[in-house]
Amino acid sequence: MFFRVKETAFHCVPDKPDPIFARQLQEVLGGQWGEISVMLGYLFQGWNCRAPGKYKDMIMDIGTEEIGHVEMLATCIARLLEKSPVETQEGAAKDGLVGAVLGGAKIQDVIMAGMNPHHAIVSGGGATASDSNGNHWSAKYIVSSGNLLADFRFNVAAESQGRLQVARLYNLTDDPGVKQMLSYLLARDTMHQNQWLAAIRELEEDGLEMTPCPSNFPQELENQEFNYAFLNHSEGTESSQGRWASGPSMDGKGDINYVEQPPALGQVQDLGQVDPRLFGTPKAALTDKERGLMFQDEQR
Repeated sequence: MFFRVKETAFHCVPDKPDPIFARQLQEVLGGQWGEISVMLGYLFQGWNCRAPGKYKDMIMDIGTEEIGHVEMLATCIARLLEKSPVETQEGAAKDGLVGAVLGGAKIQDVIMAGMNPHHAIVSGGGATASDSNGNHWSAKYIVSSGNLLADFRFNVAAESQGRLQVARLYNLTDDPGVKQMLSYLLARDTMHQNQWLAAIRELEEDGLEMTPCPSNFPQELENQEFNYAFLNHSEGTESSQGRWASGPSMDGKGDINYVEQPPALGQVQDLGQVDPRLFGTPKAALTDKERGLMFQDEQR
């Protein structure tokens, strides 16, 4: 079960409202690589985990931590959309969404300046489960395959993309309170990248999974001519200079060979006649008999 503690995982109080940055911050909340994606991805990986208990416990630890990150970002976005309680100077009420409107600005002017209109129209000054352009978060962003090596490799990519976006956001704001929160998220993404890389190595050391993934598919069923061949499918041969083009394979099970001019091994594909019942354009004009087949079932 989950038990909520009323405090947030880390400070998430901006020094001043900023509806424009609130929109930008939505990306790392509800975007493809945002905290909602990793939160639900890790939780489903944990709920579905059949591996030894240390793996399930580790996955659930980080999945539950990400719930707190979602709360932090949603709270910070909501605060960026309101009048900050520490503002006392005359005219400060014009900052933020509500303050701008009360100060005489038209809501459409605030939106045109770069604010997410959903913050004014849909959520009433709160965070939404969407990215910085208002596109709704999608469950398609979740990866939970049942194969931990495949999932953990994806998790490294997710944490890398997430940290990249947070780093860019860090340079887009001068708000000390926001920077403090983003600094914390950057640190956690550093740890999580290391965590998943360590988990990948442990899976291999425990003999549970290895490269090529899935490792329990018999490699003798692969086409042995191509499983360790680098195919040069673009002009030039600069790719031959990389570690990927020659030498022992990374899984230690073969030697990589560079194929400079990979041949086409298939034949020209000439498709058969279309099924007349699908009303596609045929290769040749249909006969009366073929046309009759189109409605034969209905006549019966």
